[in-house]
Amino acid sequence: MTLRIGVDTGGTFTDIVVYDEATGAVHVRKVSSTPADPGLAIVEGVESALEQIGGRGMGEVSYFAHGTTVGTNALLTHRGARTGVITTRGFRDLLELGRGRRPDLYDLQADKAVPFAARDLRLEVTERVRHDGRVEIALDEQEVRAAAKTLREHEVEAVAVCFLYSFLRPEHEQRAGEILAEELPGAHISLSSRVLPEFREFERLSTVVTNAYVGPVVARYLERLRGRLAERGLTAVPHVTQSNGGILPFQAAEAMPVRVVLSGPSTGVVGAAGICAGAGHPDIITFDMGGTSSDISLVQNGVPKVTTGMELDGRPIRTPMLDIHTVGAGGGSLAHVDAGGHLKVGPASAGADPGPACYGKGSEATVTDANVVLHTLNPAHLLDGRMAIDEQAARAAVGRVAERVGLGVEEAAEGILRVVTANMARAIRVISVQRGYDPRDYTLVPFGGAGPLHASRLARELGMRTVLVPPTPGAQSALGLLMTDVRADFSRTRIQPFREDSARRLGALYEELDGEARDWFEQEGVEAAERSVLRTAELRYAGQNYEIPVPVPDGPITEETVLAVLTAFAAEHRRLYGYDAPGDPVEAVTLRLQATGSVPRAELPREEAAGPDAAASLIGTRAMHVPELGGYVEVPVHRREAMRPGNRLEGPAVIEQMDTTTVLLPGDRLTVDAHSNLVIAIGGAQ
Repeated sequence: MTLRIGVDTGGTFTDIVVYDEATGAVHVRKVSSTPADPGLAIVEGVESALEQIGGRGMGEVSYFAHGTTVGTNALLTHRGARTGVITTRGFRDLLELGRGRRPDLYDLQADKAVPFAARDLRLEVTERVRHDGRVEIALDEQEVRAAAKTLREHEVEAVAVCFLYSFLRPEHEQRAGEILAEELPGAHISLSSRVLPEFREFERLSTVVTNAYVGPVVARYLERLRGRLAERGLTAVPHVTQSNGGILPFQAAEAMPVRVVLSGPSTGVVGAAGICAGAGHPDIITFDMGGTSSDISLVQNGVPKVTTGMELDGRPIRTPMLDIHTVGAGGGSLAHVDAGGHLKVGPASAGADPGPACYGKGSEATVTDANVVLHTLNPAHLLDGRMAIDEQAARAAVGRVAERVGLGVEEAAEGILRVVTANMARAIRVISVQRGYDPRDYTLVPFGGAGPLHASRLARELGMRTVLVPPTPGAQSALGLLMTDVRADFSRTRIQPFREDSARRLGALYEELDGEARDWFEQEGVEAAERSVLRTAELRYAGQNYEIPVPVPDGPITEETVLAVLTAFAAEHRRLYGYDAPGDPVEAVTLRLQATGSVPRAELPREEAAGPDAAASLIGTRAMHVPELGGYVEVPVHRREAMRPGNRLEGPAVIEQMDTTTVLLPGDRLTVDAHSNLVIAIGGAQ
């Protein structure tokens, strides 16, 4: 078995990458997504990809990994399971109370997110643990049984259990879980002490309810897909991407679905980080533009930024995940005119069905239609001719928008691109400027089907000097699945002073986390030589309400270790807030350990330089609308697969490949590096 397969499901297309370990060849396949049942497109795409490379069989696949948006979509569309909650008496309404602040400070009519568990399905039981871990009131097991019977009568599919301070003493939750398993066989039971053993009661409750709400949906989807693949001969254990950029087996994800909420975009970031670090660009901003949205992330020194949580549709979710900011700006984003006569783009999208007008089904103007009108995108076909493009339908759709704003068709199309570029630039500033990073110090790495098409415009908007387009940008997330490791995160909340005499207590807590990591390594079958751990401590000055993650060096926790971490904390505090407070007491809040098991990964080949002349890749010219040059001008069109390391181009020009199109604007200078990346020096960048 020599084939490794990565599959990424997007809103418009499903991408399949097949890597042949014997030859080092990478094969890419794109098929239309099937939103009603994403597994259909996956099975169809994998089978067609295997047929495309010589009729290979599923039995030859040694590794299968999948990035999915099923959990995210269930949350956004409110199509999760009927969910009940059992909580400590007095805390039934915590989901509504939250943090006691309005979603929008100046909008008095703004509504808070509706809880995933209705109030009549949130039940209280008698029990109480104190803040120091002492049991004040023992769990009333009869009340738990009565609550379980009530939930059974209401036909709930999932139950979330969240007791006060259960991250210190999980025994009450564990016993409640045992009772629920007896009374509600087949229901998805989520315990907050397993899902999120950390403090902040509202965030912990919101996260465990989210886990329960999507649990049956994700479990059914993965179980069904696992069965379909097995029927077709797959014997390898299928894996799914986690939000933290690692992977885990389908069955583990079925038990902890909240870990895969950001499954789709995370591996694209991991893959881009690996590719760019090898190409000499360790500091990058990734820009994944698909059919529905754009996902932005920052990578420093080859390591993606990680966060401990996010808000999705107004609901906090706390689980380790890559720091990815999403904006509703994709190729399928709809252009419209608001009541004030202003041109807007997104967040609504044409999606896979009906899709952009130029695909032959839709009628509303999208970003893709604007690119077809301007001929930055091939006006005749996509996907190497497998998808026909209707240019007249695109012009008609953009023309209707143009009439409403009093512009010509080309002017309206350019306006659509300017607006969507501004939307994406704002998203990049959120993860860079607003967090103390200057985007001009980073390389922009576009991928997704539409990323390279807009990269030069976006880089100009931000003053970025360099763009790097990886070899298979349209399927980068699928390729990233073949370049990531198995990973798990463990944590302990113990609020205590962080000083030299704390070393022994801190060391004992990290020993507990190390033990959990060892058990996980054994369960996953990770060999000792492939194991690694990364420790962090979340610290704050006493009296502060939020903490800063700081790396903790390997080895025993000593007084010297504590001093080194304190120095790093002060430096990070200065970077974020402009000052530190020498002499003020520091607290440790949550200790974290990330366990990683290395797996064999796809290695992109390095080729010998072939010289600067790119004439062999020229396939013709196309009249492209270039406003800097006054309108339509004939520009050269090159075939990406025919370009070789060392080749050079100057803009304006177009580079086409099966999965995407790269556009060079006037003044841009492109060089193909030894790994076949397109490295573009942006004209006019400051």
